Amino acid sequence: MNSDAGAGAPQDGEDQLLWYVLKVQSNREKSIRDNILRRVRREGLERFFGEIIIPTEKVAETKGGKKRVTERKLYPGYIMVNMILNDESWFLVRETSGVGDFTGAAGKPIPMQEHEIQRTLGQETAKEEVTQPKIKIDFAPGDRVKIKEGAFESFEGTVDTVDEASGRVSVLIEIFGRSTPAELEYWQIEAV
Repeated sequence: MNSDAGAGAPQDGEDQLLWYVLKVQSNREKSIRDNILRRVRREGLERFFGEIIIPTEKVAETKGGKKRVTERKLYPGYIMVNMILNDESWFLVRETSGVGDFTGAAGKPIPMQEHEIQRTLGQETAKEEVTQPKIKIDFAPGDRVKIKEGAFESFEGTVDTVDEASGRVSVLIEIFGRSTPAELEYWQIEAV
C-alpha cells in the first residue's frame, strides 16, 4: 500500500492483488457484483481484478412445516473485491451504479488484513465443503408449541431451551400434573 497517497484515487504503482471491502446498496450485492464484472470485461481490465465475492452461509429453516435450505449473506451491504488498486480499477469500481465506497480511512481504500481474509474466505471454503447447513430454529424459550410427531404427539408445551447446533429443542410438557422436559427435534414441533 502506498503510504503517501492522499484521499481519493490511489496512486499508480500497486501491482499486487489485494482484498478490499466495498460498501454497496443492500439487497443488490449480486447485481452490483455482476455489473462490476461486466464493466471489467468491457473495459479490458481483467488483469487488475481477481475474484469478487459476496460472503454467504447456508441456513436450514422450517416454514409452514417444510424444511428448506437458504443462503444468507454474512455481511449484508458489503462485497469483497480482489484487485490491484490503481486509477483505472478504482474509477471503474467507484463509477459502478450501487457502489457506495471502499472501506478505509479519510477516503483512502485500506486492504483487508491477512487474518480477516482467512476468516472470511475460511467461512466461504467451509460453506462449500460442508454439506450439512446450519439450522435456523424459529422458536425461542417461552414460546407455546404443539408436538406434531413422536411419543408426545398432540401434547402442548412451552419451549425451555433451543440448541441450534444439534437442531434439538427442549419442551416442558405437563404429564400427570407435573412439568416434564421432552427433548425433541425442531421439526417435531409447531407454533400454537
